[in-house]
Amino acid sequence: MPISSEENRHISLSLSELDRLCTVAKALSSPMRVKMIALLCVRSMNVNELAEALSLPVSTAALNVRQLEEAGLIAAEIQPGIRGAMKLCSRKIDSVSMRLTPEMQDGVNALTLQLPIGSYSAADHIEPECGMVSDHAWIGETNVPRAFYHPDRFGAQMLWFRSGELEYRFSLGEVDPAQVAFIEFSMEISSNAPMYREDFKSDIHVSVNGVTLGTWTSPGDYGGRRGRLNPSWWSDTSSQYGLLKTWRVNTEHSLLDGEIISGVALKDLNLGGADYISLRIGVHADSEHVGGLNLFGDKFGDFAQGIVMRVGYAK
Repeated sequence: MPISSEENRHISLSLSELDRLCTVAKALSSPMRVKMIALLCVRSMNVNELAEALSLPVSTAALNVRQLEEAGLIAAEIQPGIRGAMKLCSRKIDSVSMRLTPEMQDGVNALTLQLPIGSYSAADHIEPECGMVSDHAWIGETNVPRAFYHPDRFGAQMLWFRSGELEYRFSLGEVDPAQVAFIEFSMEISSNAPMYREDFKSDIHVSVNGVTLGTWTSPGDYGGRRGRLNPSWWSDTSSQYGLLKTWRVNTEHSLLDGEIISGVALKDLNLGGADYISLRIGVHADSEHVGGLNLFGDKFGDFAQGIVMRVGYAK
């Protein structure tokens, strides 16, 4: 992902960018360089200050700064100082993710689209506890289902409900449905317990174009440590992060994180039957484990993403 503005403070890499992936991985492989990044989370520092804070020779600090700069993890600019020019360093990136699978496999390309978690088209049968927050404030009223249609919902970074269903609509763009080899959806998700409970099960179902792919029983609602991306105002006693789960449908069956969950195949989805692909995520009120769900956006939880759809298609 190119870094061009304040909001683009995440690097997402895959094997299709092998050289850059290796450069970033090498830069992060040194505990000393990671400590430098941690220091720069607090304030900008010049090379001399970094060297002093880490008890390093200035030459060693300068070498490590250069590696972080080349990896695009920090920014460094020359500024005039009392004893000549100095290099002032600042943190450039908040998070890094690496997909260790290529974007092209066996002659198949992949189209990747992402929707914010608040950009659902419908919120059906939502039941409390329920609510949502942005990265800086609560959105609408808590435990009031109609708040799921609040105009600020598009900025949601975390949302939750006990039972109900959300629908997201994706476009296939210019891809011919007949050329699709697989379609997959990924999201950070968990159960929703009061405060949090890591042994709180919930049966979360996922369907595409009205066809149920299967049900995943979430093991729990995760807390105990802060989510990697959570804003500082979010309470330590609330849900903190989820698990990154991936549903895929290919020409033979449906899979969850690589394991077959049903016999639903692409032919069952009628991909050419509408102008969009419908993804529904929810918890049925009559499920065995009605433990709700939490959905995390790109500024909450552990993974810097919303609802991601990848479509594999032939060249």
